[in-house]
Amino acid sequence: MFTGIIEEKGKVTDMRQSGQAIVMTIQASTVLSDVNLGDSISVNGVCLTVSSFTEKTFTADLMPETVKATSLRDVAVNSEVNLERAMAAGGRFGGHFVSGHVDGVGKIRSRKAEYNAVYYEIEVSPKLRELMTMKGSVAVDGISLTIFGLTDDSFTISIIPHTLQETVLGSKGVNDIVNIENDMLAKYVEELLRGRLAKQEVPGSTMTESFLEGHGFK
Repeated sequence: MFTGIIEEKGKVTDMRQSGQAIVMTIQASTVLSDVNLGDSISVNGVCLTVSSFTEKTFTADLMPETVKATSLRDVAVNSEVNLERAMAAGGRFGGHFVSGHVDGVGKIRSRKAEYNAVYYEIEVSPKLRELMTMKGSVAVDGISLTIFGLTDDSFTISIIPHTLQETVLGSKGVNDIVNIENDMLAKYVEELLRGRLAKQEVPGSTMTESFLEGHGFK
């Protein structure tokens, strides 16, 4: 589990491909201060497991599904990536619950500077868009952000100077691909409601529309 508060930018130093799988080595410092084999580290919002490490690097394996479903497929040697260690139980919680399980990718449609902020409009699929709400949370390349605008097929976020400087989002522009993870609570609510609606269609089920209304669901 992560918070979406990026700890540092790392640099990819090696990528070895075997079929559809990739072994990635990343140079870092902060996230290696207490690293152990098997630890989880978020890389551009993707939860990866440390398979080996040195004083200056760590290595992780990317499964074929991860390669196909995330923007890590476009990362190359010398690319910078956002890094965050798994959340400590006794630490401050500055972002929102981020699992590191990317729901899909989005494409930056526009980037516009306004005073001390930069606004990004990001195009997403209908499936990703339906779980978003104004002032709700979203993770973009692992960064915990607030949604400030919505259209039928996009959302807008506002980035402060600190985030631009300390994360890889500052170097991305129009048509670049980013990893998207929807708010975890929204996903649970959707799944819960889908299950209840499905029960309404089962003959003999007590979970009918009138039952839900009688129990406060309107």
